[in-house]
Amino acid sequence: MPGKHLSLLVHFIWSTAHRELRIAPEWRDRLYGYIGGVLEHKKAKLLCAGGVSDHIHVYASLPSTATIAELVNAMKANSSRWIHETFPEQRGFAWQNGYGAFSVSKSVEDQVIKYIRNQEVHHRRRDFKQEFLALLKKHGVEYDERYLWD
Repeated sequence: MPGKHLSLLVHFIWSTAHRELRIAPEWRDRLYGYIGGVLEHKKAKLLCAGGVSDHIHVYASLPSTATIAELVNAMKANSSRWIHETFPEQRGFAWQNGYGAFSVSKSVEDQVIKYIRNQEVHHRRRDFKQEFLALLKKHGVEYDERYLWD
């Protein structure tokens, strides 16, 4: 079979360092757009982004030519630099060291997008730590909680 035919859909999630409330609602959408540009530069495509003041969700279609680690590094490093340059009062802004990345089946894409877009409502009931632990469990990812939080 000539050519590449793939569907590599990934739901990323990571928080601000120490889960500090740093992502302002006034510029959140601009941040998502910037991350979309970073992904586009890497031949990936932003499908949806969302979050609240202490973390972000990114749902993307990935190319065969980039690793997950490469894409996360590009998103976090470039967006952090953009935040520092665009909002000088945010000099202390930083992302946490780690991240979560979960494969998504096209058959549940609508559910993932709805989940990401509904973060404000969702986080009235559950904080980032509870959400992240639930995602790890749902996807069968083994972890040691002593090493999850910075």
